[in-house]
Amino acid sequence: MKEIGLYIHIPFCKQKCWYCDFPSFPCKEYLMEEYIEALIKEVNYRIGNNININTIFIGGGTPTYLSSEQLLKLGDKINELNLNKNIEFSVEANPGTLSEEKLKALKAIGVNRLSMGLQAVQDYHLKAIGRIHTFKEFKENFKMARKIGFDNINIDLMFGLPNQNLEEWIDTLNTICDLNPEHISAYGLILEEGTAFYKLYENNKLHMPDEKIERKMYKSTLEILNRNGYEQYEISNFSKKDKECKHNLIYWNLDEYIGVGSGSSSYLDNLRTSNESNIEKYIESIDKGDCGVKERFENSINDNMEEFMFMGLRKIKGISIKKFHEKFNKNIYQVYGEIINKHKKLNLLEEKDGNLALTSKGIEISNFVMSDFIID
Repeated sequence: MKEIGLYIHIPFCKQKCWYCDFPSFPCKEYLMEEYIEALIKEVNYRIGNNININTIFIGGGTPTYLSSEQLLKLGDKINELNLNKNIEFSVEANPGTLSEEKLKALKAIGVNRLSMGLQAVQDYHLKAIGRIHTFKEFKENFKMARKIGFDNINIDLMFGLPNQNLEEWIDTLNTICDLNPEHISAYGLILEEGTAFYKLYENNKLHMPDEKIERKMYKSTLEILNRNGYEQYEISNFSKKDKECKHNLIYWNLDEYIGVGSGSSSYLDNLRTSNESNIEKYIESIDKGDCGVKERFENSINDNMEEFMFMGLRKIKGISIKKFHEKFNKNIYQVYGEIINKHKKLNLLEEKDGNLALTSKGIEISNFVMSDFIID
């Protein structure tokens, strides 16, 4: 029995956020029913009785933009699969698309972890980045989820927003800590090509906080979250004890997963596959029996070692030197000795308890350190 994580992509959005580069689309609601049917067919094609599912993550887009009936229909299919009895079942739940009925539907299909997208507590920032809700609506949704019985909730926050200052970010952190969620993801805004923000930035119409302010924002994140009982276990992720996101750890540990839905990707039996991101083409492909896959790439041992390093180094405890040897039958220092020693001397990497990890200085310039682990 193969143990995997399952990712399910829901590509529908009420409105596209200005920073978003995920394969998600507004104004396509008329395809929702057809899409759910295609998803169910893909699950039938790709997940057999020889697969046991340890984690499920339904992401998007906005999964909670689906109707309660559509969520229940998808849930019925999921619950036919071989699910681990201690499964972590997460769904992205966006304020502005939630209702008591939908939260009850999620509970009914076995969802036991919500990931709520907020980003900031100031309504003017929410409006400026394209969110469809106010902070008051978010708070009402959060309290409703608690009342219905969700006791494992993540809140997504974002710093380095246009025109955001340090005091506003500190206010966001303190306000969210008062709500006491089990998990907080705090990301620095990255201007991705193809987004509305990227176009504005190219035309000098976006006022971004400078690098010095962003560093202070990140430092404040570490201090405030630590003070409130959140342990940092990945560069941008913080949790209460034993509340780490098990599904995301699959990616960071280079473990296997299957992604279903348009724009999703999979890593199974050393093969990376990506699905068609265009919703109509995805549905057409599934109806033809083509499984929706657009690209296939077989990882070499070098590809796997690179990914193991630059995904694993995102974790605060780093990567296990022993696990590297078990996975690749190679001593890590034979492959990366020169690079490791270089970054140790620069105080960017450290070896502790059999793990190789970024130092606090290394985390600040993590992309620079990780890029060094690409094998020419």
